[in-house]
Amino acid sequence: MNGLCSLEEVETDLETLSVGYQSWTKENLCVDSAHNDIHYYTTRWDALCPYIDVSEEMLATAPRPFVVYALPPDGPYGVPINDKYGLVHVADEGFWTEPRRERKFKELEKLYKTFTYNETVVAGRDLTVEDLYEMGGEHFAAYEIDDREIDGFIDYIKDLDVLILTVHDSQGELVLTDVSVLLPKYNQVYGSFCQWNRDFKNRSPGIYACLLASKWAAKNGYRYYNLGPVDDYGYKALFVTDFEPIYAIALTDLDHPLVLDPTSPLHIDFKPDQLNQIYRNPR
Repeated sequence: MNGLCSLEEVETDLETLSVGYQSWTKENLCVDSAHNDIHYYTTRWDALCPYIDVSEEMLATAPRPFVVYALPPDGPYGVPINDKYGLVHVADEGFWTEPRRERKFKELEKLYKTFTYNETVVAGRDLTVEDLYEMGGEHFAAYEIDDREIDGFIDYIKDLDVLILTVHDSQGELVLTDVSVLLPKYNQVYGSFCQWNRDFKNRSPGIYACLLASKWAAKNGYRYYNLGPVDDYGYKALFVTDFEPIYAIALTDLDHPLVLDPTSPLHIDFKPDQLNQIYRNPR
């Protein structure tokens, strides 16, 4: 398969393998996913991590259908799919002075003028699974984020720093906790998840978290705040200044039910000729 090593070669070595910021074994690589009761596989970094690297060993090991989203934009793997990343060019003064955006930001600041916020940068290796559930357990349950994806996030950030933002009201009640990954290589702060208190829904806490993270990124010398995929999240339009392609790989038998279902992610995200294309620029 396009020069990939054989599955038999990979199966002889059950030790932990590494690529990019990630480590994996054959047993923990995949997370079960489903569409219309049709089973397929994604990686354990899928839900919360940016820029997932792959290797020939990983692709040879994974069961089919196997879908990997958000490969590095500067790498050789993956094809551009129909969704995209929304980037906020926080280093551009024009971002902050655009009239509509400036007005909206002032309105948000006014809503939160009696609230307090804290910003903390921690080494990812110092965070535990328990820490993540304390900060985002309700969010993970609401969005059906698998326990294995929490483990994958802990694995991913072991050599990176993480920005944690919290907001409390004047009575000390927690309004939101926002967690982002710092990516100096890409000059980005990547928003991984935000958990907010539904009692404060009328104050748009998720949007306020985006503003706080954008301000922190600008203040600390980053060029972009990455809001993640944008197609399903209209509120991000207030912030987005640039779009970046999301690259992905879908490996599958072409007669698999997931391919035959026109509503499946393979049809929503990929063009038919992109299935089983591994390299961005195949020879």
